[in-house]
Amino acid sequence: MNATTQSAPKLADLVRSGDEQVEAIAVTDFIFQANDISNAYLVTTGEGDVMINTGFMDNAERTRRLLTPHRTGPLAFVIITQSHADHYGGLPEFVEEGTQVIGGPGFNEALADMNGLQSFFGPRSGKLWGSTLKRGSAPKAPPHVEPDILVDRRLTVELGERTFELISTPEGETIDNLTVWMPKEKIAFTGNVFGPVWLSMPFLNTLRGDKPRLVRNYLKSLETVRALGAEIVVTGHGEAIRGKERIRADLDKLHAAVSHVRDYTLEGMKAGKDVHTLMREFAWPEGLQIGEFHGKGSWAVKSIWREYSGWLHYEDGTTALYGVPRSSVDADLAELAGGAAKLAQRAQAKLDGGAALEAVHLTDIALNAEPGNAEALKVRKAAHEALLAASGGKNLSETMWLRSEIAAMEAKLAG
Repeated sequence: MNATTQSAPKLADLVRSGDEQVEAIAVTDFIFQANDISNAYLVTTGEGDVMINTGFMDNAERTRRLLTPHRTGPLAFVIITQSHADHYGGLPEFVEEGTQVIGGPGFNEALADMNGLQSFFGPRSGKLWGSTLKRGSAPKAPPHVEPDILVDRRLTVELGERTFELISTPEGETIDNLTVWMPKEKIAFTGNVFGPVWLSMPFLNTLRGDKPRLVRNYLKSLETVRALGAEIVVTGHGEAIRGKERIRADLDKLHAAVSHVRDYTLEGMKAGKDVHTLMREFAWPEGLQIGEFHGKGSWAVKSIWREYSGWLHYEDGTTALYGVPRSSVDADLAELAGGAAKLAQRAQAKLDGGAALEAVHLTDIALNAEPGNAEALKVRKAAHEALLAASGGKNLSETMWLRSEIAAMEAKLAG
């Protein structure tokens, strides 16, 4: 998969690529792939089978149907590369008597945090992913999972003629990320350590929300995988990446690109620039640009800024220290402006002048003061449509957000 040409719609297709799959993909003559929101893999040995991830709970029966023809013996191990439900959701469909489930460092804590906050994360995920995944209803509840074995930093498992080295590679998506390394075959299963698309910017803070992924730990995990010298990398999505030289070159470029974003941010902080200026001014140097299909360089600037400096931006001033947001005076501002309609007119003028984000700011004030104001709703919708057109649909997260906001404005106008 070429990250320089991959587009957001194709990224959306990746998470739905199992919908029409009728047979498993043979990665090798002993590794078989079932596509899902995150893929499930079956590895066969002379003494039984190993699964690396099990896919999402809603698709467990399909995943089992695809992989069953390739089973060669009892399922000895299920290795879960991270504590998100698209990696472990199908587990009950596969576990047999004697199967041992393996998770990474901090798996139980990370899973408890995610599940315990589902009333918070669930609606946020639904806003972003509901239309992309084309669900007719809410997903099934994730299964209860307690790994039989938790990896600390490294763990070696032998089965038949195959060796599996389980290596902690945190912060690609979760603190408990594992890479599964088969040293004899020179194959690395990286899950989502490098995100959903190979050679693309990591999402250090997702729009849904999650614990921050620290850039230094991400780079250390990348260095760990790079040092393996893999000849095949099997990720959580799409086709396997093949060729030792290509893999090394891609990981070198990925390391250089993410390091550049970090260094750019820190140099800007030392120069006294605020985070918004650094986000606006960010641009990829010649030869360093990588894909921005889920995360973005400018978003990583904001994440890295917060990682190094904390939540308080001094330019926000005193009110940032207290629980009274700036929006608390929106009604006052609207009244002083002559009402929400007047603000909507100014927002339209901003939009006509090519300043869509300033138009959104103004409609924020107008709609906080008068939530049903039709003029403000129309301008806000048009501003988001302009932002969507300008984005080119390259980043799936940005595209999903903007489309969800447009749909919300349409619903309010129709109501």
